[in-house]
Amino acid sequence: MSATFIGVRHHSPACARLVGDTITGLRPAYVLVEGPADMNGRIDELLLGHELPVAVFSSYRDEERHHGSWAPFCEYSPEWVALRTGREVGAEVRFIDLPAWHRALAGRENRYADAEERYAEAVDRLCTVFAVDNVDALWDHLFEVEPADPAGEGIEARLGAYFDLLRGESAASEGDVAREEYMARWVRAALREAGERPVVVITGGFHRPALVRLTAAEGAGDEPWPVAPGLPPGATGGSYLVPYSFRRLDAFDGYQSGMPSPGYYQRLWEAGAADAADDLVAAVVGRLRERKQRASTADLIAARASAAGLAAVRGHRHPARTDVLDGLAAALVHDALDEPLPWATRGRLRAGTHPVVVEMVAALSGDRVGRLHPDTPLPPLVHEVAAALEREGLAGGGAVAVALTDPDGLRRSRLLHRLRVLGIPGFTRHRGPATGIDPVLDEDWTVEEHEHRLPTLIEAGSYGATPEQAAAAAIAERAGRAAGNVGALAGALFDAALCGTTRLSDRVLRDVTLGVAATHDLGALGRLLGVLLALWRHDRLLGTAGSASLGRVIAAAYDRLLWLAEGVRGGTADADPARIAAIVAVRDTLVHAGPALGLDRAAALGVMGRVGADPGAPPDLRGAAFGFGWALGERADPLRAVRGAGGPVALGDWLAGLFALAREEVLHAAGVLDLLDELVTGMGDEDFLIALPALRQAFAYFPPRERETIAGHVLARRGRPGSGRALLRRPAVDPQLQARAAALESRVDAALAREGLLR
Repeated sequence: MSATFIGVRHHSPACARLVGDTITGLRPAYVLVEGPADMNGRIDELLLGHELPVAVFSSYRDEERHHGSWAPFCEYSPEWVALRTGREVGAEVRFIDLPAWHRALAGRENRYADAEERYAEAVDRLCTVFAVDNVDALWDHLFEVEPADPAGEGIEARLGAYFDLLRGESAASEGDVAREEYMARWVRAALREAGERPVVVITGGFHRPALVRLTAAEGAGDEPWPVAPGLPPGATGGSYLVPYSFRRLDAFDGYQSGMPSPGYYQRLWEAGAADAADDLVAAVVGRLRERKQRASTADLIAARASAAGLAAVRGHRHPARTDVLDGLAAALVHDALDEPLPWATRGRLRAGTHPVVVEMVAALSGDRVGRLHPDTPLPPLVHEVAAALEREGLAGGGAVAVALTDPDGLRRSRLLHRLRVLGIPGFTRHRGPATGIDPVLDEDWTVEEHEHRLPTLIEAGSYGATPEQAAAAAIAERAGRAAGNVGALAGALFDAALCGTTRLSDRVLRDVTLGVAATHDLGALGRLLGVLLALWRHDRLLGTAGSASLGRVIAAAYDRLLWLAEGVRGGTADADPARIAAIVAVRDTLVHAGPALGLDRAAALGVMGRVGADPGAPPDLRGAAFGFGWALGERADPLRAVRGAGGPVALGDWLAGLFALAREEVLHAAGVLDLLDELVTGMGDEDFLIALPALRQAFAYFPPRERETIAGHVLARRGRPGSGRALLRRPAVDPQLQARAAALESRVDAALAREGLLR
């Protein structure tokens, strides 16, 4: 009774070969593989005959958490080779790790993410010893490419020493401890059942030392087979196979597994290091030529010569990946580099990476996309979407025009928006309403096939079984993530209207209400309230008019805006159109929704009365607060208020707030326009120049016809006939420029007079 533990780096051809050779040689009773134990009843499905890469996508959802995780497999994944070869030799093949939704794996999007951050210090020391840039080059040097001097211990011993060193200097997390204890139970149970036959255990190298220790400490004993944990009460989840791609596997695209350049390693797996190096050079040059970038035959010869020379210097029998890349860069990149070569660092390509280098990385990545076997079970959402597209005549693709006023068009629009919200590629809207008050009654879409539609639909299946259910859950998740970002909340709620998801869940309402309560941005919250009020009042087209759900959010935003308005400080701050618009939204909400939603009118008037009288509040907010009460019919003395607005610095800003809230009242109140004319006329040149920009901004709140009325009133006070239209014509010279020129001339005249130079 014995167990052979093989620690691997995920997606390593060298480890995959070792796994295959070991299983073939030992012909064990059991092959135990790090992977989700809840998939043990579906290993036949995994081995149907898919075109790799594929992944097991697992989802989990409860009231507090939504988690998605992938376990990818390609042809050179050690775990995949273990499954396939184990079946070929007649072994019992089992996954032995906790399910992806388990708390021990919380936050991990890829099960096969390496633990390299935990042992970065040890890796850095090894990189220094072997004179390589990073862990990828170190791994290739130690394991993937045969050394020029092959004497010494075999790869299995080197792997054991490598992972023992790393684990010996690294602390395991609570999640890793839980996983390792669970996996060790599987190993002990397999040893008990295997009798005298061997057991082979394939896990990430970080876990191997702990599993060896845990198994030796406990022995086989009478350990029963572990049971895969079930979902907690009230939670939903599941696992499905999805097509994957080399791009998603690539570390340069952000994948956590660690191994970059899957196209290169696929060729290394198929043909060995020498052919992989030659093919890599040819692939890069071919890609550059396809994109009309310079890559001559001489460059190709120089790149191969450089790669061979670097391999010899670095002690490689055949050029490794970085040897080839460095050789290509030396031959093809003739400019100074703004960013370091990406294979000398880790992670995504940085902005500013040389375009030739970008193409080199893309050539190594490869463009392979997996395909599932036709008999693979799929989540209900995939079938529901296919049926809905067929039913609505959208399965064929092409340009789609949708009339929102037509019931059939509205139904098609909602389906398309649900797919858009779920992030399904191939559904693009070019034109349509952007808010609930847009006078846009139709939409233009493009529907097209996309290679990633199926995997994205499978992953979106974790949100629900139908497009409506899935879109509602996705929007709820967005609302929960938005926190105090009221702009994101507004977008989520408007998408809910476009999707026809008008019955928002209690959780969404709670998240939106909490987001509203958390924001301190008066202007952003005002924009949100304006959109919500428009949807609640007018949008019978999208089905949100009078919605009780929106009504509750409107009431929360209304209360929050009143609270924020009273706390704004800045006695000399410039007018802020967003801040003014927020007070307009409060007024409109009180006027149009106050009785229906039970809003407190007296409280709002009290807040505005205090803000209007507060010298510490910004002038525009004080003017808006006065206009708020005046527009709602409160007794007011506008002449006194205008006189107390402030001097040239504050007058225009105060008037901007007043005009935005009480435009009609200003036009029809006796004496207000006359007083404004007197105040402006009485300003000196300097004061007028100071006041002019804010005055222009303030009078912009009047539409053209009303500005014409004001101009006519100004002419009439001077005994000049006319409608005032002539005063509104755009002058040949900017009035502000004219005013600055007049002020400059006045200062020059004063200086000349002071020096006795003015005749």
